[in-house]
Amino acid sequence: MKLFLPKQHGAWAMTIIPFWLGVVDGGFLWEHIPFFIGWIFLYLATYPMLLLFKKKKIEFYKKWTMIYMIPALLFLLFPLLKMPSIITFGFLMVPFFIINAYYTSINKDRALMNDFSAIFAFSIAGLASSYLGKGLISYETILIFIASVLFFIGCTFYVKTMIREKKNIQYKWISWGYHSLLLIISLTFGYWIVAIAFLPSLIRAVIFYGKTLSPMKIGIYEIINSTLFFVVIIIQIVLLK
Repeated sequence: MKLFLPKQHGAWAMTIIPFWLGVVDGGFLWEHIPFFIGWIFLYLATYPMLLLFKKKKIEFYKKWTMIYMIPALLFLLFPLLKMPSIITFGFLMVPFFIINAYYTSINKDRALMNDFSAIFAFSIAGLASSYLGKGLISYETILIFIASVLFFIGCTFYVKTMIREKKNIQYKWISWGYHSLLLIISLTFGYWIVAIAFLPSLIRAVIFYGKTLSPMKIGIYEIINSTLFFVVIIIQIVLLK
């Protein structure tokens, strides 16, 4: 049986990075392993679940929703039994899922608000993984959450300038201005390491603009950029402790 997998490859970085940044911040527990596996299955389940709102191939999408949702719930029992209050973060994700469902139902999956909503939901997973480790949401945890949200919003602007909006000059300036602003704000508040984490995003947004890159090359460069962000933010987390 061929697996039914999400086509948004960039979402994998959003699934992985905030979660493990939260683990670094909160401290690793063995429950993080089933938590992460459950989180992956939950992401896989939401893909066919959202497609149900298109009201096509209902039985097919129902089947794949259940295939992924059952193991997701089983694995997520481990963090839930360790700390029952962690379910709060699941409730926080619900409004963003509703927004995604709405845009899917009207066939506007690529709308900016739909992308932003998904980014917030994925980043909440980082809050949850940190909370599991230390039992509270600290100032550092909020900083990591904000950094993750801002980073992936920047990725959204950049990818649009390279594919769907590559001839839209307005998007170019939005992307360049946004990435520049991230550096300015980080430096203004004294977070020069966070500024370093955002710097590669600005560089690639400028030097790659207008160049003809295949989706595969864009994806490879985004993996490299996301990895750099991940490593540098880990350094910031360690220094804040």
